[in-house]
Amino acid sequence: MRTLRDLFAVRPRELPAPVAPGSPAVAAVGLSVRLGQRLVLDSVDLTAHAGEVVALVGPNGAGKSTLLAALAADLPAGSGEVRIDGRPAGGWSAPELALRRSVLPQSAVLSFPFPVEDVVRMGRAPWTGTDREGEDDAAVAAAMAATEVTRFAGRPFSALSGGEKARVALARVLAQRAPLMLLDEPTAALDLRHQELVLRICRDRAAAGDAVVVVLHDLGLAAAYADRVAVLHEGRIAELGPPDEVFSGELLGEVYRQPVEVFPHPRTGRPLIVPVRGV
Repeated sequence: MRTLRDLFAVRPRELPAPVAPGSPAVAAVGLSVRLGQRLVLDSVDLTAHAGEVVALVGPNGAGKSTLLAALAADLPAGSGEVRIDGRPAGGWSAPELALRRSVLPQSAVLSFPFPVEDVVRMGRAPWTGTDREGEDDAAVAAAMAATEVTRFAGRPFSALSGGEKARVALARVLAQRAPLMLLDEPTAALDLRHQELVLRICRDRAAAGDAVVVVLHDLGLAAAYADRVAVLHEGRIAELGPPDEVFSGELLGEVYRQPVEVFPHPRTGRPLIVPVRGV
């Protein structure tokens, strides 16, 4: 039986070239996606550039996770196109895609009790047989340290709490060292400290030249850490731009069907979003 390592080792791959700062890492052009009879995404245009964090926000069912899956080329476009590293996503083989984009799904499920370190090391599989295979140990150690999971490296993944599993899954993505990171609700299971940790990691990766696209429900985190936000509403992008330009009480109140007030943070000036409450 062929292993995952065999899959990446035997197929010829075009390795990614260094990405110039500000160049498009992934782009959706006129992207529409249907799931069954439902049009989930309708003519979406979005580009994420090397060196920036783009947050996808919006209410449940707006199409955020579907857009992320389409950007990852894990979900086919009904119409329009997704380009990764300047080429139509379908033009890359699966191993070549894995060198260019890493994906963190909403939930991390494993059927076997792999040790944590082995789970993180799975992120290095795309580099097997390349001249960067020698970076495996350093990449795994750095990813575990960044996500604060080193101390339970030998524990079985199945024995971890939900928040610990989420951080190990993120460590696997970091160890992959792809220039495009696509993260679906990476803070959902985390406490306050680790939510901030994850978004600081996103900013660090952008500062190092990667492109990061992250689905967030917490508008405060999006406002504090994203360079640009895309507000999705009923399968379309209602607004796209810097948080302080996009986040307004009028727009968010309409999209979320909940009145909100938006204030500038007294120190950073970043938007603070507070629901209007009756008490």
